[in-house]
Amino acid sequence: MIVRQFLRWVQTAPSGERAEATSALARAYLYSDLSSEDRLAAEAAMTVLLDDPSPLVRRALAHALAGAEEAPHGVIIALAADQPEIATIVAGRSPVLSEAELVDLVGAGEESVQSAIAAREPVSRALAGAIAEVANAAACLVLIENAAADIPSAALARMAERHGQLSAVREALLAREDLPPETRQALIAKLSETLARFVAERDWLSEDRAGRVVREACDRATVVIASNRDASETGYLVRHLVESGQLTGNLLLRALLSGNTRFVIEAFAELSDLSAERVAGILSDRKAHGFRALYQKAGLPDVAFGAFHAAILVSQETGFVGESYGAANLKRQMVERVLTRYADMADGEIDYLFAMLRRFAAEAAREEARFYTADLVAAA
Repeated sequence: MIVRQFLRWVQTAPSGERAEATSALARAYLYSDLSSEDRLAAEAAMTVLLDDPSPLVRRALAHALAGAEEAPHGVIIALAADQPEIATIVAGRSPVLSEAELVDLVGAGEESVQSAIAAREPVSRALAGAIAEVANAAACLVLIENAAADIPSAALARMAERHGQLSAVREALLAREDLPPETRQALIAKLSETLARFVAERDWLSEDRAGRVVREACDRATVVIASNRDASETGYLVRHLVESGQLTGNLLLRALLSGNTRFVIEAFAELSDLSAERVAGILSDRKAHGFRALYQKAGLPDVAFGAFHAAILVSQETGFVGESYGAANLKRQMVERVLTRYADMADGEIDYLFAMLRRFAAEAAREEARFYTADLVAAA
């Protein structure tokens, strides 16, 4: 029998020749018309070759069998547990490995093997969830960029939570159109915290000022994220902001002054435990009846009521329900009118809300100038 002769020969042959012969044996097993007796013998020989001291032999066996559905399961499992450079060959390609076995390999923690599995085509939702939960950042990045991977929203959120501080992972996640808005906002918040620490550590700004600048930038990004979302997505985003402690009065006032009424309604509904329909009715009442009770029920700070009240009154004058969706930027005319009305309410007393409204007005003026000059350039 030729297999018996092969087994005698490999005991003394050089490693390079053994590797070539092993590859030939594996191909013969897969593609030649062998008798049942010869197939059993060939499988036994490949099993014995798993103990070959040379990685060249085991690597040759892995390359020959990796893409074959007819490869012996026991041999593939053994190769997947071999040293990383051999295990990655079968882990990334073999159709013989079951989903449960792939999940076990991900859990074993070998980084190159995790990356190889993350690059498979396809990757199921369950396997993607396992990678997101335990794999290293490199493997998660491979998964995020794998167009053949079916990644559930929860897995995207988990990868953002575990590795969102890394720029490569963060940028890959933000580039995905299917990224849930609450996950996108969490990544922006994580980036904001990193930038605030960076600026403060280098004494470019004081810690307090750096924190304020970054918080306002994060609030602005959050309002942009909230724009063009339907009610269910906006609700998820609002709940995330409440749970993470980011739904502040400043953010809510910015959304109101941007005309993003859907976000404002969902936020007040979440904070007050009232229905969105009831909140919309209160906010659209031109006489603003019930707004103080709603504001207090929402638990917002009393010191900010004047600014909110002024914003609600101005919004009634300008048409509160005019821009439910797509409102991302501060409206200059609305901010300036609120600023004037709030200044009268404050009786000349300058406070932080007045200063914030001034910053909002300046920001709105800059945005308006950008749009205006862009239109001029386009017209030219």
